[in-house]
Amino acid sequence: MSLELVSTTKCFDGSQRQYRHTSAVLDCEMRFAIFLPPQAEDAQKFPVLYWLSGLTCSDENFSQKAGAQRMAAELGIALVIPDTSPRGEGVADDDGYDLGQGAGFYLNATSEPWKQHYRMYDYVVSELPQLVEANFPVSQRRAIAGHSMGGHGALVIGLRNPERYASISAFSPICNPMACPWGEKAFAAYMGADRVSWEDYDATIQIGRAAQQRPILVSQGEEDQFLETQLKPHALQTAAEAAGYPIKIEHHAGYDHSYYFIASFIEQHLRFHADYLLKH
Repeated sequence: MSLELVSTTKCFDGSQRQYRHTSAVLDCEMRFAIFLPPQAEDAQKFPVLYWLSGLTCSDENFSQKAGAQRMAAELGIALVIPDTSPRGEGVADDDGYDLGQGAGFYLNATSEPWKQHYRMYDYVVSELPQLVEANFPVSQRRAIAGHSMGGHGALVIGLRNPERYASISAFSPICNPMACPWGEKAFAAYMGADRVSWEDYDATIQIGRAAQQRPILVSQGEEDQFLETQLKPHALQTAAEAAGYPIKIEHHAGYDHSYYFIASFIEQHLRFHADYLLKH
């Protein structure tokens, strides 16, 4: 699978890069970003934190706004940031910001016209890591994190694939998508009316079905405009308690849904993941 380098920039003595490739899973051209710490030149293999972004975002939002590279360079952790959906001519889309291109919801669509391209779950879990591990100085030690729709993706993917990830974290995640407007709209379109199939992509359900437990950190701003209607962290807390699954959900007074919130606490999240990624 060939990679085309789109851009490369020196950052905290490491390398922030953007690549383009043809995805067999998504049947379209895809783009992702990767940050490699400075020690990459010493042939060291780094663990990887996969970051999943939110609605309307691409691989560039986190790369440019979160300020994660400084701590990633210090800790020796690579960052991989995929796009949020398939894109391009011939890829199904919608006029709404919360469906279609930019809003893949990290699931495998089963309904027309979405199922040909919208298989972000398989892309993130399998195809992208295979590509990254074959082409960069990284190990198979992985963690996963995300924001909003990407927080939903990180929780679901981490819970369903505990053998693949050492730790899981999320900022302002959509915790209970089966019971919020964003999730109900997307799930109905991508997977149809059978709500049983939706359970595969709802963290409040998956936390009770997890085969193994992994450390989970969730950060939520108390001034987030989507807190009550869309995000529902209390539903995740209740489900975790019922399942006996330890999870740390931190509520931060005064913070909203923006990248200012992410930038304020990204160091904490990276250090959290380092505790598990860097264990030998």
